[in-house]
Order: sequence, then C-alpha cells, then structure tokens
Amino acid sequence: MTAAEGGAAAGGAAEITGLVDAPWLTATAVGVAERILASHQLAYGAPLLAGLPVDASPSQRVQALFISPFCVLAHDGADPDVDPGPRLIYANRAALMLWQRRWAAMVGLPSQVTAEPHERSRRRQALRSAQTATALSGYSGVRVDSQGRRFQIRAARLWTLWDAAGQPFGQAARFSDWHWL
Repeated sequence: MTAAEGGAAAGGAAEITGLVDAPWLTATAVGVAERILASHQLAYGAPLLAGLPVDASPSQRVQALFISPFCVLAHDGADPDVDPGPRLIYANRAALMLWQRRWAAMVGLPSQVTAEPHERSRRRQALRSAQTATALSGYSGVRVDSQGRRFQIRAARLWTLWDAAGQPFGQAARFSDWHWL
C-alpha cells in the first residue's frame, strides 16, 4: 500500500473536512484518545506525545495522537479469557495503515483478531500481566494484518486505561519497532 493509499484508508489529512470524514474526532473517540494520553502519563510518568505544548487544546492533542508516526491502539476492558474478548476502541493512522483497515473496520473489531490464532494465548498472558502491573514495557509478538500478512512487533508498551473516576476501562499499546515476516 502506498502512503497515499494508507492516508486515504486511514482518513488522511485531505479527508479531515468534518466528523463524518474524521471518525477519530467524534466525542467518543476524543474521550478515548484523551484517556490514552492521560493514562500513559500516569503509567510511565511521561507524556506519550513528546514535544506537544502543555497548553495544547484537546483537539490538538487528539489530532497529534492520530497522526503520530508510531502505532497506538486501545481496546475496552472486556475479559480477554471470554470470547471474543476486548474490542478495539481506538487506532491511530499508523496502526490503521499497518493493519490495512479503515477506522470503521478496525474500531469494534475483537482485538485478538490482530494476532494469529497460535499467538493469542501469549497475547492474553501479556495483557493480564500489563493489567496486574498497570503497565508493561518491552512486549514483543507476531501480528497479522487484514490481508493475512504477518509482522513482528518489538519493544511495545502496554498500559491500563483509566476513566475520569479512576476506574480501569481498557488497555492501550504503543509501538514503532516492527518488521514483516
């Protein structure tokens, strides 16, 4: 997929003309993105988006997260041991391009589908470890895109998402180190 196709598939800048064209700017998606950013700060003591001005508006923060060069995904808090497990609630442009899916096809997808069947047990174990510790660094695993192509992710961060009341409601992941297998 070319960068132009990826941008269009993920809702590139040319499509940001309204909420219909930018589903990551709906109230629900903005709320999730804000929780991803705040929860990363809590988990790691550092912002997920280095260099973003402290006084950046929510809209600026959410758009910076969406266009960041590293992959960011999040899923809800459903039990990973109960089928179908957690469902994706967020994917930024880099993740959409890597998995070759549009927002509407990625968000709502059982997150286990991002991994091959034989990798899902190991993935569930890592998710439980991250949940127990609230954060985990250095995760590696094999994933599969929408076309069945396999890729290895390395040095991923996994962290618990917290709602405004301080209750866990899901998990997020961030990685930039990956290669095709």
